[in-house]
Amino acid sequence: MSEAPIYPHADVEICPGGPMLVRNAGAIRDADGQVHRVDKPIVALCRCQKSARKPWCDGTHKLLPPEKRPQ
Repeated sequence: MSEAPIYPHADVEICPGGPMLVRNAGAIRDADGQVHRVDKPIVALCRCQKSARKPWCDGTHKLLPPEKRPQ
């Protein structure tokens, strides 16, 4: 397995009602402290807490009623 690229900083964009998009991250640390290597230029992180693939977004937020989606 090759090393994850190292970027000088990550850019974050919050999608209203949806995930947090992170660009240029070499790794993501989840709420439990586990580090997840990132090998893509952009990843979507779950904000609704319903994803079956946490910390990654799997689109479950689209199935929630609007009032239950992340702001």
